[in-house]
Order: sequence, then C-alpha cells, then structure tokens
Amino acid sequence: MFSAVGPMDLTAKARIREKALQLFAEKGPEAVTMRDIAAAAGVSPGLVMHHFGSKAGLRNSVDEHVARTFDAMLETITDAEMGEALVGGDPTSLVEAFVAGFPAGSPLPGYLRRLWLTNDPTGDRVFHRWLAESERVLMAMEEAGVARPSKDLRVRAAFLLVNDLAVVLLARQLKDALGFDVQTPAGMAAWAGEVVDVYVHGAFRAEHEGET
Repeated sequence: MFSAVGPMDLTAKARIREKALQLFAEKGPEAVTMRDIAAAAGVSPGLVMHHFGSKAGLRNSVDEHVARTFDAMLETITDAEMGEALVGGDPTSLVEAFVAGFPAGSPLPGYLRRLWLTNDPTGDRVFHRWLAESERVLMAMEEAGVARPSKDLRVRAAFLLVNDLAVVLLARQLKDALGFDVQTPAGMAAWAGEVVDVYVHGAFRAEHEGET
C-alpha cells in the first residue's frame, strides 16, 4: 500500500507537504494560502517558509513527491501484477492496481485529477509514463497471443489507458450515477467485471449476428 506520507516520513517538513497535498487536491493550489497550510499542519507560517522558501517551492516539492510516488507504484505493478497478468492472460488495468494501492481517502487521486485538468507538467509526466507502460504491456500480450494484434499499437494502448483514467477523472460523477464509489476494491470489482467483459467479448454485435 502507498500513502502520501510513508511510515517513516513523519518529520515536520513531510507533515507540511502532506497537508499541502490534501488542500491542493481539495481546493486547487491557487485557492490555498501558506497560512492555510501552516494551520492544517499545526505549525507556524515561518516554519513553512523555512522548509520550502515560498509557495512555489512547496508546490514543486509536492509535485516531485507525487511523481515519485506514482513512479514507485508503477514499478511495483510492472514487477508483480502486470507480470502475472501477462502470464495468466488476465486482462487487468493500471487503474485497478492504482485503486488497490492507495488507501481510502488518499488525496493523490484528486490531486492527479487536478494535474491533468490543468495541463500541469507533473500530470503530463505521469500520463506519458503510464502510456509507455501500457504500450509495453499490450505489446507483450500481443506477442503472447493474449491480445488480438492491433492496427496501431500506440493508439490502442492510449485508448485502453484513457478508458481506465476516466475512473479517476470522473470519480465523483460515477459515484453519483452508480450509487457506489468505483475507487474502492468493491466498486472496482463491479466496474472491472463489465470492463473485462467488453474487452474480451466486445460491446456490440457484429453485422447480422443473431439473425435467423
């Protein structure tokens, strides 16, 4: 399991960064002041300035931490879950592993959503890293005969990734419409059941299928 702050990362600087991440995810960086962050962390504004120099410095620290966290998570998926998916032929997704990897209430999904919607460079870095990994895994699955050959590997990998990332981008809307939170293990199980069925069997009938 990953969290915004690791079990040994309990310094005042880390606590400030954690609270900044939570507030940035909830309200957006522009709406949060250094005093807001200091109050949430239980420290003085001067201590925030001491550790990060400025709000821009704090934002950069949060972005770097978020990027490192996603990189570490992706490496774990690559080494374990993605390898099992290729060997067993079980169509899985990065987002399914992503949901399983972060505890309920983690600010990281919300922060990532804001990064993408504002075209932030950190969000771009995460997206390109995930796309490259999706493309690599899809290529391996095609070579293993698990996935049908694609006409354009990169386009198909991007299509599959974007479908998965919609769960993160539209989490609130999906929860309202479906009556359950997709970004929980139970919610993802319900979601993945339909997704896998569509990926394996298709969503539409071929022309004349079913006609007598």
